[in-house]
Amino acid sequence: MRSFFLRCLLIFSLCYSTAFSQDGNKPAWWKEAIVYQVYPRSFKDSDGDGIGDLKGLISKLDYIKSLGVDVIWLNPIYQSPNDDNGYDVSDYRSIMKEFGTMADFDALLKGMHERGLKLVMDMVLNHSSDEHYWFQQSRSSRNNPYRNYYHWWNAERGTPPYRYSIFDVNHDAWKYDSLSNAYYLHYFSRKQPDLNWENPALRTEVFDIMRFWADKGIDGFRLDAFQFAAKDTTFPPFPQGYEKELSKYYAMGPGLHDYLKEMNEAVFSKYPLMSVAEGAGNSFEDAHNLVDANRKELNMAYAFEGVDIAKSGGYSLLHFKEVFSKWDSAFAENGWLSIFLANHDQARMVSRFATDDPAYRDKASMMLATFVLSMRGTPYYYYGDELGMTNPYFTSIGQYKDMQVLNEYHHLTNANGDIGKFLKEMHFSSRDNGRTPFQWNDSLHAGFTTGMPWLEVNKNYKTINAAAEEKDPNSVLNYFRKMVRLRKSDKTLVYGKYTLLDKTNPHVYAYTREQDGRKLLVLLNFSSKKAAFISGVDLSKAKCLISNYATASKGRTLQPYEAAVWQIQ
Repeated sequence: MRSFFLRCLLIFSLCYSTAFSQDGNKPAWWKEAIVYQVYPRSFKDSDGDGIGDLKGLISKLDYIKSLGVDVIWLNPIYQSPNDDNGYDVSDYRSIMKEFGTMADFDALLKGMHERGLKLVMDMVLNHSSDEHYWFQQSRSSRNNPYRNYYHWWNAERGTPPYRYSIFDVNHDAWKYDSLSNAYYLHYFSRKQPDLNWENPALRTEVFDIMRFWADKGIDGFRLDAFQFAAKDTTFPPFPQGYEKELSKYYAMGPGLHDYLKEMNEAVFSKYPLMSVAEGAGNSFEDAHNLVDANRKELNMAYAFEGVDIAKSGGYSLLHFKEVFSKWDSAFAENGWLSIFLANHDQARMVSRFATDDPAYRDKASMMLATFVLSMRGTPYYYYGDELGMTNPYFTSIGQYKDMQVLNEYHHLTNANGDIGKFLKEMHFSSRDNGRTPFQWNDSLHAGFTTGMPWLEVNKNYKTINAAAEEKDPNSVLNYFRKMVRLRKSDKTLVYGKYTLLDKTNPHVYAYTREQDGRKLLVLLNFSSKKAAFISGVDLSKAKCLISNYATASKGRTLQPYEAAVWQIQ
């Protein structure tokens, strides 16, 4: 969660309780699965209030099934005052009223399982809402049994050591509360007080909540911002400028491994669950310490370094290749990677990593799909990217709904900061770029709602929408489906050895995937111009398995944003 922290972090981590292995090539269902992330607020509205809901999602399960994906990762749907769109939970056992009821949830889960789809729920465990019963009790008195569920600094000790808050208007992570004359800690919004994981009573409560959902039959958890859950509660002073490398000081605190082992023993080992933890350290060593099979903590590492390359626009393909290649190398024998280029904390994939110019957008979207679905690791695909949805490019602060943008805008206003520069940055990189409603058809509001959508629909919905792409055999949507089928039919794309070719080519990303004598060549032109690729690979007898052009280039030049997968032996 949270784009600022995500810039600082090198990796996500994905862990599974039932299939631990140090053998990176040992088959497992979750290695072969394709995950589709749904931001429920923006997916499909069933009642006309402008907000996506569970009934809306249920109505579109056949569409999701048609994509060929296996797992739906659903962003938080728990009861919440929505300070941060559900990442501030006020009741972990209730459904947000805007999304529906528990009966709706039960119907959703049943409908998914009937279609062979698995459900991973987002579990927010670094912090709760300040409207949660625990916090209301915690702040009521220093002697309350819930007091130590959170981090408090009594005012008579003086001002607490400075900590940086990502979402607070003043960037101060300590908020004074007059009710008990003390400060509470919040790494994110002041309405998101951090939970105290040192307290065994808190851990017991959390594990019980997780079992509540596991007993309902869900298939996994994503542990939001969990890398920050463990803290040095002596709160030693940090050096000046530490906020520029927060992961070094905030992530992987003391006790984190113990908490994960305890969680594994109390929850993961008792159910056939897939568990996904956001954040796994600052180095390969950190990652392997978390994912080694015999530690019974996490199982799969998610390299985050690659997705941040294009955070502010413009990037070097050479750097891109270097990052993805080094992460593959680090996990070639042990552990497992996940591959993604977008999520709810990022702007749209094609706008950042290629182009949303109408002349090339379709080919560019297909090229990126080829990359994500041909790399070694478990692919994650964000809703709408299968259509080639783009950034809406908002121009005024009134168009944004993201609390992070709004609070930073107020911060800069109060500090006489450069508002123009900030809005220019958000125009490209704001999280709201990736949260606009799904574009179902060319009717009003793209068929997302009959009411007024909570966030503006991208104006290009008349041409970019699911209904139009369903009818076009050459659409981005249908290419995505073909690429999914190819990956599922050829395990070389899942487990095969990855080898980078033509390393210094600034425009073409070329690599092979090889297993049991079968060798595939992936060619990707990341530029809007024709680009030469490696010599020394004979394609005269090669078989083209998929291409985003009617005829794949067999010569030494790729068309703009061309993508192709060749069987070369």
